[in-house]
Amino acid sequence: MSAAVYFVAGTDTAVGKTRVTAGLLAAGRAAGLKVAGMKPVASGAEIHSDGLVSADALQIAAASGQTTRYKKLNPYCLLDAISPHIAANRQDIRIDIGKIGELASQIAERHELLLIEGAGGWYTPISESESMADLARALGAPVILVVGLRLGCLNHARLTREAIEHGGCTLAGWVANRIDPHLAASTENLATLETLLGAPPLAVLPHATDAVHDVQHLENALARLRAARAARGG
Repeated sequence: MSAAVYFVAGTDTAVGKTRVTAGLLAAGRAAGLKVAGMKPVASGAEIHSDGLVSADALQIAAASGQTTRYKKLNPYCLLDAISPHIAANRQDIRIDIGKIGELASQIAERHELLLIEGAGGWYTPISESESMADLARALGAPVILVVGLRLGCLNHARLTREAIEHGGCTLAGWVANRIDPHLAASTENLATLETLLGAPPLAVLPHATDAVHDVQHLENALARLRAARAARGG
């Protein structure tokens, strides 16, 4: 078994990457797929009796129902809620992209869908010389871009799309997340995003909902991703 693998990126931090990742995994699980997720790098951990854990990683594990050992799902769990490269330096940790790739391959072998969630935005540093963009490029997975609908999203979305393509990665699609319920001209912003990103959104998530409704919004998104992959012969 070899999974369809996607890298979930965001136009910024706190735009809903985990929400989208968990929702897509739950939708895949509801469709009968064997699904898994990863949060390779997470900063802002919680201290548990058995060590540091990431709330994002736990949410991904719960949505997928996977039995992956936690250290594989989230190999770099960093205590401080700051840029990963600074948090890693404080703990004397070196984030190894090669190791993440090996773990992703191991998980992909046992599943049909694997979603790998990035940290922060596209160029968030993970070392003095590498960023999330380097990780996505090394994984070679198509990118699902989460766009947080708030003031500035048009600029952030265009810059991120151009960076994804400049880095040799493929944009598989994008999901809009209404993080600002009071965003002015939201309809016009969505229309502009379609033009800037070259396609309509896979889904538009409302500002406040629960996991069940997120799955309902993302079922069609997953179906479109699978159809596009099948058309490419993947």
